Amino acid sequence: MLSRRNIRIKVMQTLYVVDSLKDQVKAGEPLTILNKKIDQSRQLLTYLVYFVTEVARFAEKDALKKSSKHLPTQADLNINTKIVGNELLWKIIEAEGFKTAIAEYKLPHLIDTELLKKTYQTLTLSAEYKEYIDLQSRDKKSEKDIIEYIFSTVLLPNEDFINHIEEKFINWDDDAEQMQLLILNIIQKPSSANFNTILTKDKLDFARQLTQTVLDKEVHSRELIKPKLKNWDADRIASLDMIILQMGVCELLYFETIPTKVTINEYIDLAKDYSTPQSGQFVNGLLDNIHKELMASGKIVKKQFTKR
Repeated sequence: MLSRRNIRIKVMQTLYVVDSLKDQVKAGEPLTILNKKIDQSRQLLTYLVYFVTEVARFAEKDALKKSSKHLPTQADLNINTKIVGNELLWKIIEAEGFKTAIAEYKLPHLIDTELLKKTYQTLTLSAEYKEYIDLQSRDKKSEKDIIEYIFSTVLLPNEDFINHIEEKFINWDDDAEQMQLLILNIIQKPSSANFNTILTKDKLDFARQLTQTVLDKEVHSRELIKPKLKNWDADRIASLDMIILQMGVCELLYFETIPTKVTINEYIDLAKDYSTPQSGQFVNGLLDNIHKELMASGKIVKKQFTKR
């Protein structure tokens, strides 16, 4: 599942699109934009897993092609296809949610067959692969290790593969770190994979509520921000910085289960990563100032959870 950081990024991007469209936005359109951005992450996750499974399954295609030569060599007739029977591989492939998502997104059409072939060839030349196919038996560890090796060592460092992903998925840079964690988790525990959704209900509710709250409370949040700008003209501040500030203010005021420190730190990081070089310090100063003022006036109320 996506982290709250990923969710904040998608909300921020949604609000930026809405801001750029100005008065052209129709009722309900912001949430439609948000849902599309969330769905892009589901598509990316499914495709990454799909590519890994296709690399493993390429052994069968390779063996069939070589054995079908007019004059096949002994080596052509003895391609080791052990990896095609990998138990973990088939647990993933046969998952109904995975098959549904592949069909829904028409993923076979996105595959670069030449890249797939080169990736498989790179895999077969590795010592790890040769060690795997030389094992006479199957055990859970070696089955998992080889699939993880394909993803972590063969694919991720491959510049051609990353270029391919960046070309197909504009959200790769935003989601890359989280995708790696999700896929490694799927490899360790394939039964935990859920390709039907990328968000739990509570996180989806958070994404939608944060988006709608920032839109509904725009006037109020700007009234809190403007006095803290000193010599800055609110209209001249980078629109992304203003959106980040509004998101932070709304979280401070209306999301009672999120600690204020978490909120402030999250939006400082977003400003550093997505706006100007000075934005992190700018957002830090303003949010901290607004936070102190709201706390002093008793306007921030947070729930305290204690372990029992």
